[in-house]
Amino acid sequence: MLPLTEKKIELTIKELDSGLGRIRDLSISIGKLSAADWTEPEGPTPYPSLTALRTWDRTLLSRYQPFYMPFCDLCCLCTYGKCDLTGTKKGACGITMPAQQSRTVLLAVCIGAATHTSHARELVTYAIKKAGRDCPINPGGNAIGVEAPVIRLVCGEKPETLADLEMVLDYCESQITSLLAVTHTGQEGDPLDFESKVLHAGMIDQVGMEVADLAQISALGYPKADPDAPLVALGMGTVDTTKPVILVIGHNVPPSVAIIDYLALENLSDQVEVTGICCTSIDATRYSPRAKIIGPMSWQLRYIRSGIPDVIVVDEQCIRTDALAEAQAIHAPFIATSEKNCLGLPDRTRDPSDAIIADLAEGRQAGVLILDPEKAGEVAVRVARIVAPARKNIRILPDPAAIREQATACTQCRLCQRACPNDLKIPKGMKAAGAGDLSLLASLYDTCVGCGRCEQACAKKIPVHSLIVAAAAERTKNEKFVIRTGRGAIQDIEIRNVGGPIVLGEIPGVIGFVGCANFANGGKEVAEMSVEFAKRRYIICTSGCTAMSIGMYRDEEGKTPYEQFPGSFTAGGIVNVGSCVANAHIAGATIKIASVFARRNLRGNYAEIADYVHNRVGAVGVAWGAMSQKAAAIAAGFWRLGIPVVVGPHGTKYRRMLLGRADHDADWYVRDQRTGEDVYAGPAPEHLFVAAETKEEAMVLIAKLCMRPNDTTRGRAMKLTHYIDLSQRNLGTIPDDIPRYVRTTADIPVTLKGEITRILAQSDWKERPIPDPTLLTRNTPTLKEER
Repeated sequence: MLPLTEKKIELTIKELDSGLGRIRDLSISIGKLSAADWTEPEGPTPYPSLTALRTWDRTLLSRYQPFYMPFCDLCCLCTYGKCDLTGTKKGACGITMPAQQSRTVLLAVCIGAATHTSHARELVTYAIKKAGRDCPINPGGNAIGVEAPVIRLVCGEKPETLADLEMVLDYCESQITSLLAVTHTGQEGDPLDFESKVLHAGMIDQVGMEVADLAQISALGYPKADPDAPLVALGMGTVDTTKPVILVIGHNVPPSVAIIDYLALENLSDQVEVTGICCTSIDATRYSPRAKIIGPMSWQLRYIRSGIPDVIVVDEQCIRTDALAEAQAIHAPFIATSEKNCLGLPDRTRDPSDAIIADLAEGRQAGVLILDPEKAGEVAVRVARIVAPARKNIRILPDPAAIREQATACTQCRLCQRACPNDLKIPKGMKAAGAGDLSLLASLYDTCVGCGRCEQACAKKIPVHSLIVAAAAERTKNEKFVIRTGRGAIQDIEIRNVGGPIVLGEIPGVIGFVGCANFANGGKEVAEMSVEFAKRRYIICTSGCTAMSIGMYRDEEGKTPYEQFPGSFTAGGIVNVGSCVANAHIAGATIKIASVFARRNLRGNYAEIADYVHNRVGAVGVAWGAMSQKAAAIAAGFWRLGIPVVVGPHGTKYRRMLLGRADHDADWYVRDQRTGEDVYAGPAPEHLFVAAETKEEAMVLIAKLCMRPNDTTRGRAMKLTHYIDLSQRNLGTIPDDIPRYVRTTADIPVTLKGEITRILAQSDWKERPIPDPTLLTRNTPTLKEER
């Protein structure tokens, strides 16, 4: 070991990267230091620990303080409990209500991050088996120069092959383990430190998602950053019910790929319908546009109970846990394919295919577990072809006469309506149906989230959901839509073309419509919001269940949003990046604006880039139907980048918001990098995580949250125009906080100059400088400088 001396020592360290054989030179200059003087450098490192970005997190959390909305007043996580935490009470371990709510949020986000990361591990293993460890990572060929922006930013690594992704996953898995350890009794106690770890879990989730989608794009030949990715079929009316029908449900695509491959191998592709629900259906269409998407998670009960699927294949995530029972009710053989979702079924993985097929087709077993995707694909196809002819004669849903008969049993006790998350007027519909009018019952179809709670609450055991689906059957059986299948990453040239207008505010914003289908008033609302903002030349990105819901909407000419607007990352585009794991490309696009447009390195300098995104990139996430823990993790990843997220009314059940205080001027100062002075920049954006009660409120919020301190006067005027116009159209008033967002008279929209000038005159408004903004106390150094 070299002794420390007064003489300056240049020490070159050669590090070996986890068996990959690549060597990096890291130069460390050590001056007049003793061992006691040496401390680790401040700021993020290539593989950030739980506390590496704690300073950045607390900077955000000082602005956007947690607002807690306890869903439960008790803590029941250990055997000290139950502990009452109301008011200022503490639990037996000393925990307070704020800390308990933050701990619950951390648990939810860890579940989401673990789900995506575990999914990524399986996909990488599968992709390596299929394409080899040396398969190059290729999300877009020559169109993509920054091919893994999230991994580069967080890990400081540039992955080149599938094997490189394994090392990244090692890091993600170690962090998730540590984060889960934090939630143990008597571990963390400070709410803001819990919240910092929530943000860390969200960042890890973004890495895991990017790994997953890079692996499947590279190995399975998905569209590669293609703005013109194919339009594919969407909706129940697109299914040819004269053919055998296979339904795939979940998020992990290998079994679906195996089904499609087996059909192609046996020349059966035009003889069997492959249909899907949830993200595995999007990924199946990315692999083969012949596959058909039925809809989001909320469509599971309605599609299964329609009786159309002849065989049901499930993998993992967002699958109804009673899917096997529902399959048995329609006499459809059932195949589970994931270790995470065995459903009590016998493991037939090692048995001969012929024996499995015979048992399923002849009804000796209702379902089986097959952990080999290729075998599951073969079995699904062969069983579907055997059982389909007999199943076509089975009537599952009641006819109109049976609907009327069963509806007359309703006692109008209203228990179904109380149990319904959306307070649907089910008793009125049942009463009308009993009298022969099915229209009210059928009208509930569009706003039903398919949870089935109404049936559990019914004292008369009426199959309420089935009656709703049956009442609407005549309309829905002909519903045919299209969706642009997942394109994957955003091209560098697209970023280069729009980076300047976005940073300067001339493209008013990038809006990511993501998340689940737990909509308060049906999927039509998220479709209407996306169309409204696309018409206003915002850039719209979408994924997963929300992408499907957006496609189930037609204009007066009969066109879906994907037919009305281009699929390119440009003003007025609606960009479907793909399944849930493809959400990383939306975050990646904001990161690439800093890299491709602003030419900032992505080398583990997370705080620097997050500060850039927060202050300059007018991006907003909208998870209007957020339901799952994965949605919470996705949102947390955006928060750490400083990107605000708006959720629908059900989003309050996540237990806390991150709200800014617009009237607290001290919170809204930034450092002007030109002068070094602190400058008031206004509440831009005002919140980091906020729920809206209605679509109208949400649209106004979204427009406001797109404002950034770096906006030019032209950009700010444009953003104010949309904010004011949406407020007048949807809320009937000009917002009362306009003076906070007008920095100089040049910010005032020309068409509103007289009215806005009067408002400013009444508010003691004064002009203020437009800064070159940062929240950092110093510029984050590069890795070389840190070392």
